Amino acid sequence: MRTAYSVETVRAAERELMARLPEGALMQRAAAGLAAACADVLGRVYGSRVVLLVGSGDNGGDALYAGARLARRGAGVRAVLLAPGRAHAGGLAALRRAGGSVVEAGASGVRLVEQADLVVDGIVGIGGKGGLREEAVPLAEAARRGRGAVVAVDLPSGVDADTGEVRGAAVRADVTVTFGAYKPGLLIDPAREYAGVVRFVDIGLELGLGGAGAAQAEALQHADVARLLPVPAAESDKYRRGVVGIAAGSARYPGAAVLAVAGALRGGAGAVRYVGPAGGAVLARHPETLVSERGPARAGRVQAWVVGPGAGDDAATVAEALAADVPVLIDADGLRLAEVGAVRGRGARGVPTLMTPHAGEAAALLGVEREVVEAGRLAAARELAGRYGAAVLLKGSTTVVAEAGGGGAVRVNPTGTPWLATAGSGDVLSGLGGSLLAAGLSAVDAGSVAAYLHGLAGRFAAEGAPVSAEDVAGRIPEAWRSVVRAPAVRG
Repeated sequence: MRTAYSVETVRAAERELMARLPEGALMQRAAAGLAAACADVLGRVYGSRVVLLVGSGDNGGDALYAGARLARRGAGVRAVLLAPGRAHAGGLAALRRAGGSVVEAGASGVRLVEQADLVVDGIVGIGGKGGLREEAVPLAEAARRGRGAVVAVDLPSGVDADTGEVRGAAVRADVTVTFGAYKPGLLIDPAREYAGVVRFVDIGLELGLGGAGAAQAEALQHADVARLLPVPAAESDKYRRGVVGIAAGSARYPGAAVLAVAGALRGGAGAVRYVGPAGGAVLARHPETLVSERGPARAGRVQAWVVGPGAGDDAATVAEALAADVPVLIDADGLRLAEVGAVRGRGARGVPTLMTPHAGEAAALLGVEREVVEAGRLAAARELAGRYGAAVLLKGSTTVVAEAGGGGAVRVNPTGTPWLATAGSGDVLSGLGGSLLAAGLSAVDAGSVAAYLHGLAGRFAAEGAPVSAEDVAGRIPEAWRSVVRAPAVRG
């Protein structure tokens, strides 16, 4: 599992480690890892043109020391100083001793960046807030339009390490070399989009020991998902494996019911029970479904309910599902129809609830603009989870899952494809998540595993071309098998 820590936690761990090491040793570890990554990106170091964008902090020092290492291997290294009087003195001296040279920011620096084979972004460290300062913007723009690859030191300058927000101009990196720990901004859009490929360098930080060292975000990998997937035992039957109830669809949206059932049938539960007005359409596509014309309270025993996809204005069915003493996944129309008090009451009774809004639905529930949610996914998911006392799966370019109450590490889904932004895809996800709830997973685990498998299925179905929600549902078994058969493969 990839775990990401706050700037405050990383800084504290760095101070603790530096107190035990010779002066400058920690920076040298970071610089060595950065130089190795830069060499890999270049392929051939000798004769290459490398430009360092150097700010006043330790990131600038890391860039200068790494530049010195590249210069000793025959690269032509130039450092563009954005704060000449405050550049790291030791790193500057090391670069000059190795044959590198220095220029100040301005038109000449912009030209150098445009002509470079590699640009190293050491402008701002992980403590930076807001976008780039005015004098750095032309250099970032030159790096973006130039022909060279861009490598960011620890985090692309201009993005927020703790939240993943981008409030202004920022460097767009092809590769980000991060030291000691992942930062939440490297895992969560919009910042994740600026980071490119993330390369981790272990510098010896001790993290994750509880208390102040607790992770703020985490991303499952194949092995983590494989351990969570439900596996039937020899004595299992369809009822012991769990029955998931789907209360979805309407005369206007029967397809939502069909697609939710499609996802549920592939999610690990032993049986799927459907209630709603789309029973005929469901049976026509999925004859193995147990269809009832009664509401959730009289449909028969289930271990979890999915309620809301395509429900229209059927508030009574939503309320009936929420009154059940089994886990409930609320999606789509159900989010609008669910009363806050009813959802919070479930939490007070110790009954799990998982809400699965997209950004627009989350914005409506929070009373803010959609852009606010998209710019601050971590904060939005946590706030919803706190307000409703329920786990929240916030769908989007980065899907995140917050535990009930909003505390703890937020799960960040690393799989998916933009082709998943298609009608009905969320219905498939809700059915899949509900089935995992019925099979016995916790709300956070069910949401995380469902998002992971759904994202993989989307990749397999798309392969660079448009897909339908039905295509995605059909590839869930392939995604499941890929996780089980290759548990050590990263997602």
